[in-house]
Amino acid sequence: MSSELSMNVVAGACKAPPLPSPLLQRRRGRRPLRSRRSGLQCAKVRFGFGAALLAFICALPLVAAAVEDWQGALVGMPLRTQITELNRTNCVEMMLQSFQSNEVVKALIFMPGATDEFYMFHRAKARLMNPNPSLLDAVAALTNQTLIRATFHPPLLLLHTDEDPLEPLIRIVHQPTAEKLRGRNFPPHVLYDDRDWDVLQPVLKKALKMDVRPWRYSYDTYHFYRHSLAGWGLNGWEALEAIALAGKTTVRVENRRLIFEGDERVRATPKLDVFPK
Repeated sequence: MSSELSMNVVAGACKAPPLPSPLLQRRRGRRPLRSRRSGLQCAKVRFGFGAALLAFICALPLVAAAVEDWQGALVGMPLRTQITELNRTNCVEMMLQSFQSNEVVKALIFMPGATDEFYMFHRAKARLMNPNPSLLDAVAALTNQTLIRATFHPPLLLLHTDEDPLEPLIRIVHQPTAEKLRGRNFPPHVLYDDRDWDVLQPVLKKALKMDVRPWRYSYDTYHFYRHSLAGWGLNGWEALEAIALAGKTTVRVENRRLIFEGDERVRATPKLDVFPK
């Protein structure tokens, strides 16, 4: 379940299904059969509705706790450089370097829409008001002062815009290979700042012990986005999700083979004040 920095929970109305038409048969010495069955149906409907409502109410604290947990993890990570403004020259590098190992958030990812705000549109700037800012202060400044948003897709924290798909698109053709990925370890700490596929492909191949396509320097990778992410303690499957989201690619899991392709999904078109030069 993903949770955005600011969330509105809307409870949909639940309507009980219509009861079956009454039976006309009657028996000697007891109530009509329709009354017993109708009462049983009503009890089942009331019980089902009550159970669903109780499950929904119980889930709300869990969602809120997930949001608070990732924020609590980031508040203890000071920015490594004393600055007063986040901009295209310092933001991505400094935030990735400031991300530390913790029990909740295993990766911080700048998705393509977010990096475009810095490097293509040149319009993402955010002031830091805290004299000793934390990584949480930086995330809050970006989400309050730019078009960048934060969504926690456990255990990945995504910095994105409205155009970025927030769910990794991974198609499993060979289930045993997918299970092996969950049991394999990625390097304990990784940091990729604006790195292309030629850097990540050999890392994936070595760490996951898989044939990873496309190969380095392949023409098929020219339309892949460059990757900006930092991670701690990712397993093979989590690394697969993180890299797919960072590079806006889809993945097909075959027998001992991973095939990456460009992700053509777009949630929304970027807002343009002027055409970027």
